[in-house]
Amino acid sequence: MNTASICEYIEKNFSEKRKIHTEGVRQTAMKLAEKFGEGNHNLVEKAELAALYHDMYRGVPVDVLNYYVKHLDLDEKRYKDNANLAHGKIAAIVIQRDFDEKDQDIINAVSYHTTGRPEMSLLEKIIYIADAVEPNRSYPGVQNLRQILEDDLDRAVLQSLTNTINYVRSEKKFLDEDTVLAQEYFEKKIKEKGE
Repeated sequence: MNTASICEYIEKNFSEKRKIHTEGVRQTAMKLAEKFGEGNHNLVEKAELAALYHDMYRGVPVDVLNYYVKHLDLDEKRYKDNANLAHGKIAAIVIQRDFDEKDQDIINAVSYHTTGRPEMSLLEKIIYIADAVEPNRSYPGVQNLRQILEDDLDRAVLQSLTNTINYVRSEKKFLDEDTVLAQEYFEKKIKEKGE
């Protein structure tokens, strides 16, 4: 794992705002990996790399994203003209092609960092929630999310999924099926844990 090439890419291609956000996600993800990974140093390294990769195509003009959607054979009905959903999928493909990323867990964490999905790995949950709660985030409910995260990663992920679903529905925007299925999965998982 080499972070130098992705850091160079970020320095050249990211806006100042995106750099600040990415650094916030990187630091948050590494702390969460230390906290929930129980001494798994490899998880901390993977969390750092996935955090650096996660927004490679955020802030890219929609016509450029649409070009990638078409040429990378992504589902046009789902991703065309939808930067929020497309950027993670594009990044997940590009990191394999251009950065020779072979770790499927990192690839999935990048791919699903916006939508979540059922049966997310520990790394996927960490990147998903780090993106939502990094210190520069300020939106209604973020403090509550941070408090939940102090004790329970799965509950924080569920709360974030629920917040997303409620927001997307209130805005009458396209709601990705992975997010709905992820919410159902985590509701069931937490119920089964007897919490």
